[in-house]
Amino acid sequence: MKKIIAVMLVAATTLSLVACGNAAPAASKDAAPAAEAPAAENADAAEASTGEGSGTVYNVCNLVNGNLGDKSFFDSAEAGLEKLRDEGRITLTTIEMGGTDEDQPKWLSTMYEVAESGEYDLIVCGTYQMPDNLKEVATKYPDQKFVIYDDNTYVGENANVCNITYKQNDLGYLVGTFAACMTTDTSVQNMNADPVLGFVGGVDSPVINDFLIGFIEGAQAVNKDIKVDTRYTNDYVDTAIAKEFGTSMIDDNKCDIIWGVAGNAGNGAAEAALEKGNCWFIGVDSDQEATFSADLAAITLTSGLKNVGNSLIWFIDEMDKGNDHFGTEVTLGIADGGVGIVTDKNFAKYASADTKAKVEAAEKAIMDGSIVVDSAIGDTTGKAESLRDSVKP
Repeated sequence: MKKIIAVMLVAATTLSLVACGNAAPAASKDAAPAAEAPAAENADAAEASTGEGSGTVYNVCNLVNGNLGDKSFFDSAEAGLEKLRDEGRITLTTIEMGGTDEDQPKWLSTMYEVAESGEYDLIVCGTYQMPDNLKEVATKYPDQKFVIYDDNTYVGENANVCNITYKQNDLGYLVGTFAACMTTDTSVQNMNADPVLGFVGGVDSPVINDFLIGFIEGAQAVNKDIKVDTRYTNDYVDTAIAKEFGTSMIDDNKCDIIWGVAGNAGNGAAEAALEKGNCWFIGVDSDQEATFSADLAAITLTSGLKNVGNSLIWFIDEMDKGNDHFGTEVTLGIADGGVGIVTDKNFAKYASADTKAKVEAAEKAIMDGSIVVDSAIGDTTGKAESLRDSVKP
């Protein structure tokens, strides 16, 4: 009998034991799950799991539509899964499929091969490039379980797929609060008195604009007159165009902080900041101070974190508890450890006590619901675009 059937029986037994305990978390893009979730603040997931499993060891395959070493989503996912493996809670097979245009045809064929094998209790994949492939294979193999992170394209269309997404708008609000406090703090080197920030996004899309709308709203909560120069690379690899944008932001609009939200492409803005010598950078997804070269790390004030690794640990925790989220979307926020902001290293060194207090207050207000950050996800009114245009320098 296939291993997945055994896992489902264990899950059913576990569910009967905990039926009077904690309720399963909400599984929608409008509400973050209420169940216990990893509270770790960084993407390495080192503190995210208690290591207390149900006794079931799940066989997991991680399909990487690129290569490890991206210091972002793929590395974060792998770190979380490796943590689970090292705790003896899963066995792990990771397949790096390459990220070039020439590699893309084998993404689908590899997913088919893995699903056809029947070996895995769970197949993990992620990001916006994979949902069409996943939809095809998941439909063909309805008994195979899948998780896709940071995508909600076909939510609910396959009962064997869970979509994990993240409240990047809340993350953006924290980063915007911090950046707005810092940009006029002239006691910090390379800060000028002009309240102008830069945002280098990837593709002009709901997900990227979800970061942006939170960023602007957080910044405006600190300074209603702040300006944000927003530009899009329209891909996630072209560092040259991001560097060009960053240079223009600094020279033409006196930006002294730029947030790069464009994957590897965004790092070009960090190169511009370093080269110009009068600007700071903020990273995204992972702790870029910990992954950059020493010179780039030195001009990176903080990073907004989308903790993919933590979310995968959370998902295995949920499987152990018998909570079934397949066929749904689960959105993780600050309280769940799904998103956060780096508060050590340069943040601790350069942020004033007042700045730190404002960021902490914003975090608490989002968690208790007294601040509700707008979202670009599912919005049809053009709110993010209107806000973006209203704050142009």
